Amino acid sequence: MRPDGFKVFRNLCFIDGKWMPALDGETIEVTNPATGEALGTAPRCGTKEASLAIAGASRSLAAWRSMTALERGACLHRLHALILENLEELAALLTLEQGKPLAESRDEILQGASYFPWYAEEARRACGQVIPTPARGKRPMTIHQGLGVVGVITPWNFPFAMIPRKAAPALAAGCTVVVKPASQTPYCALALAALAQEAGFPAGVFNVVTGDSSRIGAELTGDPRVRKLSFTGSTEVGKKLMAQCAGTVKRLSLELGGNAPFIVFDDADIEKAVEAALASKFRNAGQTCVSANRILVQNGVYDAFVRRLASKVDGLKPGNGLEPGVILGPLIDSKAVASMEALVADAVACGARVAVGGKRHALGGLFYEPTLLTGVTPSMRVFKEEIFGPVAPVVSFSSEKEAIALANDTNAGLASYVFTRDVGRVWRVSEALEYGMVGVNEVSLAMAEAPFGGFKESGVGREGGHEGLMDYMETKYILMGGIDA
Repeated sequence: MRPDGFKVFRNLCFIDGKWMPALDGETIEVTNPATGEALGTAPRCGTKEASLAIAGASRSLAAWRSMTALERGACLHRLHALILENLEELAALLTLEQGKPLAESRDEILQGASYFPWYAEEARRACGQVIPTPARGKRPMTIHQGLGVVGVITPWNFPFAMIPRKAAPALAAGCTVVVKPASQTPYCALALAALAQEAGFPAGVFNVVTGDSSRIGAELTGDPRVRKLSFTGSTEVGKKLMAQCAGTVKRLSLELGGNAPFIVFDDADIEKAVEAALASKFRNAGQTCVSANRILVQNGVYDAFVRRLASKVDGLKPGNGLEPGVILGPLIDSKAVASMEALVADAVACGARVAVGGKRHALGGLFYEPTLLTGVTPSMRVFKEEIFGPVAPVVSFSSEKEAIALANDTNAGLASYVFTRDVGRVWRVSEALEYGMVGVNEVSLAMAEAPFGGFKESGVGREGGHEGLMDYMETKYILMGGIDA
């Protein structure tokens, strides 16, 4: 299948309300990771095109920001409706360029789309306050205003959902946006631009520029007209962008790498914990920042848990995400496959055992077997590093104190998971974990209504919830005098 005939398909950038190629005509090839088939091309843009997009966003800012929250919200509601109307095409497009199973693609589209109506309404509640005065004749008060032009850089693992998580609150707040999608997966972003145009967004409010990450990123971080950068991706790149933004003192939202502990205590519902571990670890073939990276299981249930999980992992069906019954898609590229091989080899050399999988899949290409490792210790790379693939390491522990210490033994602090039926333990462990998010007997963390983000080197800022809207707004203090004159 090729996406050429899709209504939502575009292979040109969307800059200041116009569809255009790269100024020098260069392109990047987009391939299906499941088959290696070329899907088409996208413009290989750079500094000049990014500057044009920033200029368009800057010109349209005043008019967009002057609209009421209700008027901006109407545009977001129309965009949400159009996404739902085109759900099947969008899901197929996502699977074609990213590789995940079609059912996961549908879920991603729906989850991402939910941010538009939520922020359309939340912006109407961005209330300031009248502050009790410390002196007669004065009235201190605050209002909230959109920051300005926002640069958005999104990853390949969730090429659709990551855009609404950033763009919906930005647009609702009165900001204009320039989106730079990952070069491996540009078509979801361009499809969203097509739907935004159809929804009636004014020219320049929503822009998408594909191409050279370093040149476009340098323009977004260096241009003083861009007042905020929002990035989801690796910690290494996030640190570089953070340094580049220092010159213009931009507001930053960074959602970076994770090393999520998945803690199973003796009193947990083992069947529920196994199903949750399977869903968290192998969703999107493990290519998820909140994936269960280290499965920590208390000694009393360790054997039973491993036995049940091994049976489930062994039953996962890899393949082309468009085929019925496929649960596990390919990895994004050959480097990812080589990384899985290196991590497993290191673990085995250090004493871990391969309970299931452990090698490239017979399907070839970018497929790697769903893998379960037992006997894992903190000295192994699979414990220390973000795996970002279908490899699940299991570690045993004896006490609550040990579990917390193992879980916190990392520079990352994004997501964590705790499975227990002890209410006191829920509070003790949740408060002790050094993570921005804790799922208790639950692994589906992302939702428009709640803040998503991490501690330590997993980033700064929050996406989702009221906090996500405030991250795109400035608080302005106004002192009114002469009230008693």
